[in-house]
Amino acid sequence: MCDDMTAISKMKVNRFEDANQFYERVKDYLLSHEALHILLLRICNTLIHHPQRYDCQPYLATVEMDGNLVSVAMRTPPRRLLLSKVEKFAAVEAICAERSSEAIAQDLHSHQEQLPGVSGLATEAFAFAQAWQSVTNQSYKLDKQLRIHQLDKVQPISRSGGYLRLGTEDEYLLLLDWYKAFAIEAFGSLQGDEERSLEHYLSQKTLYIWQDEVSVSMVCGKVSTPNGGWIGPVYTPKNYRRKGYATSCVAALSQTLLDQGCRYCFLFTDSANPTSNHIYKTIGYQRVADWNDYSFTENKAVNVTA
Repeated sequence: MCDDMTAISKMKVNRFEDANQFYERVKDYLLSHEALHILLLRICNTLIHHPQRYDCQPYLATVEMDGNLVSVAMRTPPRRLLLSKVEKFAAVEAICAERSSEAIAQDLHSHQEQLPGVSGLATEAFAFAQAWQSVTNQSYKLDKQLRIHQLDKVQPISRSGGYLRLGTEDEYLLLLDWYKAFAIEAFGSLQGDEERSLEHYLSQKTLYIWQDEVSVSMVCGKVSTPNGGWIGPVYTPKNYRRKGYATSCVAALSQTLLDQGCRYCFLFTDSANPTSNHIYKTIGYQRVADWNDYSFTENKAVNVTA
C-alpha cells in the first residue's frame, strides 16, 4: 500500500501545444475505452482536421506516472474542461481519481486559468470538482446528468412517413432557428457558437433532415473515431413531436454510419429525459456510463460585523 501511495504522489502533468503530438500520445489510451471517450476523440479529430473551429489555444494534457498514462484532460475555451476515465490501480482505487484531479487542478491554477466547469464520467468529474474547490475556493454545482449510449445494430422499428436527406445551405435560416432552439432546451441558453457550428455541419455534409411533406426533424452525425460514429445534436420542433420523426431520423442515420464502416454509433442523452432515453433504447442504443457536467462559481465574501 505504501509503495502504491508513493507512486501516486509522483503523478506528473504533461502539456501539449500540438494536437497531432497530443493525439499520438493519448489515442491508444482513449481508444481502449472508446465509448467512454467519444467526446474527447471527437474533439481531437476536429482539432487536427478543422482547427479553425476554435479561436483559442486548447488545453491538452496528460497525467502520467512512471511513463504510463493515468488520465487525459482537454479544454477548448470557453468550454468546460473534459476528463477521461482515470486509470485505477488495485490497491488504491479510491485515491487515483482524487490524485489525478489534484494534479490537473494545480496545473491549471498555476497558469491562472479560469474554468466555467468540468465534464466527465461521474466519479472523475466529481473528484475534479472537489479538487478545484480545494485549490480555488470556488463552489461547484451539478448542472446536468447525462448518459453515454452505444449501438452496434439498429433494431427494427416502425418508421414514420418521410425519408432522411442531407441539409442544404438554402435552409440555413430555418436550421439556425432549430439549432438555437436546441441549445436553449439542452443548455438553458445560447452558447454563442451556433452560427459557426451550423456552418461547419453544412460544409462537412454531416447535418441531416427528416423530410415528410415538409422538413420536420434534424440530426447531425459523422464518422468520428477509427471505429465509431457520433450522433448529435438531435432536434424536432415542438409542433412535429410525438410523431416518431426523431426516432426514424436517428435510426436512419445510425444505419447510414454503420453502412459507412462504423462498428458502433455513440450518443449522449439527458438522464432526466425519459422520452429520449426510451426512443434511443428502442433503436438499439444501450447505456454505457453516466457523464456529469459541473459548473464553478466564485464564493462571495461575507462581511461579519461584531
